[in-house]
Amino acid sequence: MSKIQGFHIHSRPSTVVSDALLARYRGFQVANISDAMSRTTGTSSLKPFHKREGGLAGRALTVRTRPGDNLMVHHAIDTCAPGDVIVVDAGGVGPNAIIGEIMLALLIARGAAGIVIDGLIRDSDTIGQHSLAVYARGVAHRGPYKDGPGELHVPVTIDGMVVHPGDIVVGDGDGLLAVPPEEAEDIAARVEAIERIEADALQAIAEGRADRSWVERTLREKGVL
Repeated sequence: MSKIQGFHIHSRPSTVVSDALLARYRGFQVANISDAMSRTTGTSSLKPFHKREGGLAGRALTVRTRPGDNLMVHHAIDTCAPGDVIVVDAGGVGPNAIIGEIMLALLIARGAAGIVIDGLIRDSDTIGQHSLAVYARGVAHRGPYKDGPGELHVPVTIDGMVVHPGDIVVGDGDGLLAVPPEEAEDIAARVEAIERIEADALQAIAEGRADRSWVERTLREKGVL
């Protein structure tokens, strides 16, 4: 069968991200990962609709589809592996939802880590009762079409954040980030260093020995004081 532009299932890259590394990222705050990545990427526009019990971290299985159509999302669910996060670029617009209660049940049965949709969902009350991570731009009661076109395993854009197949996708109440696998170990080490610095700062505050002299010093340097 010939390849149709914009309607194709590409080969999934053979990127390997260990469960141990994912577990480390699951314990990180997105804000600290953002700091470790120089605060230059990520999105906070998509909302978490699930019952939050810890952070999201998983391997990106990417989908690009036309707004309001979920044919390729269904195939992504049927082929995803435990620990995958299905990342759907649905154009960020409505009026049709991409997933609802039935597809959520399928994701849970497949062992997916979650789903991120630059688009809409429905059955939000039911989704809110489950801990499987569901991030989306909003809610609509209108159901999806199932005609295509769409593509799997391609770079996608989620509110301006580029996600490549196999990236580590992390999320919490602050938003979402995509971490390139080849940089993940180094970034994780920087996050852990930031966590140690923050822990020391909080302890200093609790013990009444926090050094706040930098505030006045900076204001004097700026000519304000």
